[in-house]
Amino acid sequence: MAFDEMGQATETENKIAICSRAYHLLVEKVHFNPNDIIFDPNILTIGTGMEEHNLYAINFINATKTIKETLPGARISGGLSNLSFSFRGMDAIREAMHGVFLYHAIKYGMDMGIVNAGNLPVYDDIQKELLQLCENLIWNKDPDATEKLLHYAQNHAQGGRKVVQTDEWRKSSVEERLEYALTKGIEKYVTADTEEARLNQQKYPRPLNVIEGPLMNGMKIVGDLFGAGKMFLPQVIKSARVMKKAVGHLIPYMEKEREERRAKQGSIEEEDPYHGTIILATVKGDVHDIGKNIVGVVLGCNNFRVIDLGVMTPCDKILRAAVENKADIIGLSGLITPSLDEMIFVAKEMERLAIKIPLLIGGATTSKTHTAVKIAPRYSAPVIHVLDASKSVVVCSQLLDKSVKDDFFEEILEEYEEIRQEHYESLKERRYLSLQQARRKGFHNDWLSGRKPVKPKFIGTKVFEDYDLKRLVEYIDWKPFFDVWQLRGKYPNRGFPKVFNDKTVGEEAKRVYNDAQNLLKMLINQKKLQARGVVGFWPAQSVQDDIHLYAVEEAVGSSEPIAKFYGLRQQAEKDSACTDPYYCLSDFIAPLDSGICDYLGLFAVACFGVDELCNEFRKQDDEYNVIMVKALGDRLAEAFAEELHERVRREFWAYCSTEQLDLSDLRRIKYEGIRPAPGYPSQPDHTEKLTMWKLANIEETTGIGLTESLAMIPASAVSGLYFSSPKSKYFAVGKICKDQVEDYALRKNLSVAEVEKWLGPILGYDTE
Repeated sequence: MAFDEMGQATETENKIAICSRAYHLLVEKVHFNPNDIIFDPNILTIGTGMEEHNLYAINFINATKTIKETLPGARISGGLSNLSFSFRGMDAIREAMHGVFLYHAIKYGMDMGIVNAGNLPVYDDIQKELLQLCENLIWNKDPDATEKLLHYAQNHAQGGRKVVQTDEWRKSSVEERLEYALTKGIEKYVTADTEEARLNQQKYPRPLNVIEGPLMNGMKIVGDLFGAGKMFLPQVIKSARVMKKAVGHLIPYMEKEREERRAKQGSIEEEDPYHGTIILATVKGDVHDIGKNIVGVVLGCNNFRVIDLGVMTPCDKILRAAVENKADIIGLSGLITPSLDEMIFVAKEMERLAIKIPLLIGGATTSKTHTAVKIAPRYSAPVIHVLDASKSVVVCSQLLDKSVKDDFFEEILEEYEEIRQEHYESLKERRYLSLQQARRKGFHNDWLSGRKPVKPKFIGTKVFEDYDLKRLVEYIDWKPFFDVWQLRGKYPNRGFPKVFNDKTVGEEAKRVYNDAQNLLKMLINQKKLQARGVVGFWPAQSVQDDIHLYAVEEAVGSSEPIAKFYGLRQQAEKDSACTDPYYCLSDFIAPLDSGICDYLGLFAVACFGVDELCNEFRKQDDEYNVIMVKALGDRLAEAFAEELHERVRREFWAYCSTEQLDLSDLRRIKYEGIRPAPGYPSQPDHTEKLTMWKLANIEETTGIGLTESLAMIPASAVSGLYFSSPKSKYFAVGKICKDQVEDYALRKNLSVAEVEKWLGPILGYDTE
């Protein structure tokens, strides 16, 4: 298969290069018979809605043609099911795509393939309209080919519900009205309709029957539509709000009934109308929970009882809640890398205490590989990585379905065992430079002949106690906002504002955006949110991989530095054809012995008031606006970082005082300098924040704090360092070796074990 050290080949040139390299190694070095070589240049999925996937079919066909022409004797194979994976569940579409693709690929030299031959249609027998749609998709002739194929499938499918017009739905039965209100997210009449159903005691003798009947039926439709991609996250959140309002109306009647039954019968067994109980928590030390909130709402819409323990939740609280609430599943969430260790600790404690319920792992810093390698081996019950909200429903349903859960767990065990084996094999296969070699091959700037570093307008810090939010609105990057709501347009309507033109999500994206604009206006005008921050600059010099800061220029070289920032250097061996150096952030600061005085800046900014607003909305059972406020708070904090960096370049440091860039150029990082953050790829060590906080008195001057895992409080916060060198660039340190870990620990005066704990995700070796 066309894989190399960089991963799977997707482009024509890469496919050809990898297969050619393998061919020459086999034929010329191993003297392998070229007629026994079979290449699979990767048939990849098209029709995904992502522009970069549009040429995958063409790339395979073109690569096949060149390979057959230039590598004598080699055969070509491929798995057809990948091609049509976007249309799973639509067998007629998939079979037609396979037939059309093979018709052309065979002409270009494809010899064999993996496909259900019994279901392959004859090219000429494919219905003409469908044939043309498949041709357009495979050859990328029509940017709307995916949408047209989906439309074709819908028009040629059997059944389908009649859509009730908006002016008719109030004439329907109460059950249909409740269903409609839930699927459309209409709150206006839900209390009256719920009461009407409750009063029909012949049909619903008890208030609980209203929940179990029409309300749950409506939410089942919501869950099914969302799972099928026919309903979008903002709509689901609104449906949940309607459901909570309906249930909230019934709760007093249910409590009254319970008291009456208890008085009559004594102790009674509690009834549970839910599929199961799920405990959700952001782990200790972490404050990010917007993704977890969304998962909770989606699970709630699918008839799961969700108990959300919030953020910074210690292990004992999680496990106690699981026992007290007879939980069926525990879900852990985290954004920052130290949260990974806390998840491992929770798994170990669950094993020690023999709490044998499934454990779900999710959040931006998590991965299936980390879950399989580091967490699952610590716990004998199921441990499963869940990618997003839509996947959580399927996983939870399978784990709680007695007829399939054992087989599902067995599949997970097998899959994770394969992942572990691949992980450990890859560790053996990776090649690294020693730290000394990497330093010799680092980035060495010509500081004497290049432009001299510009001195900032002030040395020390400048605090912003109540930054004008109106300045930040135009700097908001809306793309991540729509990502939160899982509203992603398809080419050519990806990104903001083109997403509004998307046929599938455009209308909902406009609605959500308008809601966001209205809420944002209110929050700013009523001063519900406050932006605070600090920026600072100091004379700085690099000493090997570290950066020393001084109180004043005169102290450079003659006094001890007032702070040191420690750097990590790339060590993973690069391709022989690659001339890139092995970067470390210190490479972008003039060395101490250069005689050139350089400078380093830092910043920390945050949006305050989000949690208080969320509590207000939560009291109103308004999860939609809870998520909306969190998303807007995050966007404002990022906008603050963007706008402040622009002011730094033009005003406070003024090393680019004449810069005139539009917003699109800012997003593409067309400016000079960088603002890397500790805990991110250029410096993955979160403990560097401690130096920042001490140096600039960040908590005392702004109120922005750090948790024990070094997450920032409030959650809508951004911090980082400023580098002014025009040669500075973002990079990923990647995996590092033990020699660098030991050297780094020595420089930081920490134990190797402590450093390994903080740098766990980037270690190029196994610590156990």
